[in-house]
Amino acid sequence: MAAPKVAVVGAGVIGLSTALCIVESCPSCSVTVLSEQFSPNTTSDVAAGMLIPHTYPGTPIHVQKQWFKETFTYLFAISNSAEASEAGIHLVSGWQVFKNTPKEELPFWSDVVLGFRPMSEAELQKFPQHQFGQAFTTLKCDCPPYLLWLEKRGFFSALLLESLYRLKATGVQMYTRKVADLWELHSEYNIVVNCTGIGAHQLVGDKKLFPVRGQVLKVHAPWVKNFIRDGDGITYIYPGIHRITIGGTREKENWNLSPDPGTTKDIFDRCCSLEPSLQGAQDIKVKVGLRPSRQCVRLQREVLSQGGVKLLVVHNYGHGAGGFSVHRGTAKEAARLVRECIAALQGASSRAKL
Repeated sequence: MAAPKVAVVGAGVIGLSTALCIVESCPSCSVTVLSEQFSPNTTSDVAAGMLIPHTYPGTPIHVQKQWFKETFTYLFAISNSAEASEAGIHLVSGWQVFKNTPKEELPFWSDVVLGFRPMSEAELQKFPQHQFGQAFTTLKCDCPPYLLWLEKRGFFSALLLESLYRLKATGVQMYTRKVADLWELHSEYNIVVNCTGIGAHQLVGDKKLFPVRGQVLKVHAPWVKNFIRDGDGITYIYPGIHRITIGGTREKENWNLSPDPGTTKDIFDRCCSLEPSLQGAQDIKVKVGLRPSRQCVRLQREVLSQGGVKLLVVHNYGHGAGGFSVHRGTAKEAARLVRECIAALQGASSRAKL
């Protein structure tokens, strides 16, 4: 059969990393990325990009750990290369602090990050309202640089021509396009990969998917070098290369993308209680994003059919607050599912010739 045509719908960190993994593992494929929005206008551009896993209740822990380990290993190699600055990847050390000792003092990812240990009494003196803490070094992805690097890495040397991005070298293409129904792609593509994040709520009618609204502030405070994360996961300070992301909120079923001034003040006050020097932060920008949340990431194959015509679909969405922490691991799994689809197509093609 001719080179299989694959469409990846969505151009956030999940869509771009999935497209890259497909290109890497299926070089004979023709891959196209379709999205209504590209960086800097994706949910991924709002995210802090810290590699601290979010737990998915419906996914086995060993699977989550594998996804995280693959992602950490991949990004650690980038951070240790000449491309680190361009890719926006860097190591950052800091503390996760708790007002009460957590049931799980050793999270499943503790042996993946670097130098994980309980905080000393001397360190805890910095946080008088907290009685327990963990110190470790992890990785942070700055956006948009990381998304732009992913495009380049996938040989996505994009030339903007009206609404068309044509990607050189691999024959990969990028189109600005709103996909209202996956079935509309059946006449153009053999396989469709759904990486639409919160868009899947409407696109495929997934009622298990819901938004968790996150409001954050991006501030200039170059003297803050260490990350600080409250164990509740709501209040955090994550230093990037140029700006610091401070947050945040976790508002289930809230679709509002407009910043709330009262929330902005609350976030700033909470973060200043953890790091008083942030009172001197400048150039404060407010961002809002909708985390695409569900009990577990939807990472599976599906066959759509109408009138005897079939369309092979791979879903990879629903990463919630943990997308950056597992993006490479889930992208590799999605690429494996695409290879399974290709094998099924080739098998059907061979049978048709007999």
